[in-house]
Amino acid sequence: MSQPRHIAPGATYLLTRRVMRRHFLLRPDTAINQLLIYALAVSARRYGIEVHALCAMSTHLHLVVTDVQGVLPRFLQFFHRIIALGTKVLRKWEGPVWDHEATSVVRLVTQAAVVEKIAYVIANPVTAGLVRHASEWPGVKVDVGDLGRGVLHAARPSAYLDPKNPQWVDQATLPLALPPAIQQENAEAFRGQVGAELDRQEAQAHAELERQGRRFLGAERASTISPYERATSFEGLGERNPTFAVGRDQGDAWRTAAAAVRAFRVSYRTALERWCAGVRSALFPVGTWWMRAFHGVKVNDEVLPA
Repeated sequence: MSQPRHIAPGATYLLTRRVMRRHFLLRPDTAINQLLIYALAVSARRYGIEVHALCAMSTHLHLVVTDVQGVLPRFLQFFHRIIALGTKVLRKWEGPVWDHEATSVVRLVTQAAVVEKIAYVIANPVTAGLVRHASEWPGVKVDVGDLGRGVLHAARPSAYLDPKNPQWVDQATLPLALPPAIQQENAEAFRGQVGAELDRQEAQAHAELERQGRRFLGAERASTISPYERATSFEGLGERNPTFAVGRDQGDAWRTAAAAVRAFRVSYRTALERWCAGVRSALFPVGTWWMRAFHGVKVNDEVLPA
């Protein structure tokens, strides 16, 4: 049995979703970039999601977001469906777009984790050996200077989306929000921290490629490779997928977060056993998602957002 998912209003997450069999279906081009921005803007507005950073790679998608209302699964379902159906039209693709593995959802518990993971998202094209500097990546991305103040724009794609349906507006905008722990007066310092971490990760990637005797692919080549090809680099299977991150050298925060996860799971399992035994008054812990959304269980008098 899989572990229960803890969904807390106001939590910040690193999200990762991978393309089926690592095909380059999201290879950057004008149409795919437009689809990604438009779908994210519409989905984020619909579910009250604040977007802090993103990077669309050819084989996967990274986001750092804050789930203000505690409806992350609904946002992911809606957003990924639009991307999948639009991509199938644009690529003339008959099979599934997304990998069968569930979206990786990593809660960012500390400011250090937010800084490191945003830098990780921005640096992804560099660490993958595609471009020497993150700013060169031609796909949808956020630059450090855009954090908390940039705005992405996209017109409604002609693929898949019905212009007669009022939910598909002609123009969609996606403002990039600061993470909730960052006050506006501290925004520049925050961008400086992310920039410094980005420099560290880029330098680390440069050293690793040099050690391997490899060269960066380059933006032009990355933009012209066939979307039907597949990545051939090694990728470990069955590796641990963490549920939270605290950042480097944050031992106390890690222990506190790990204890909270264990307490939630114990409380959830206890409530689930009672509910399965027919005790419909069983009280589930705050953060319960699936049982609350689909079975209406009681969760500490919380009201499920519409």
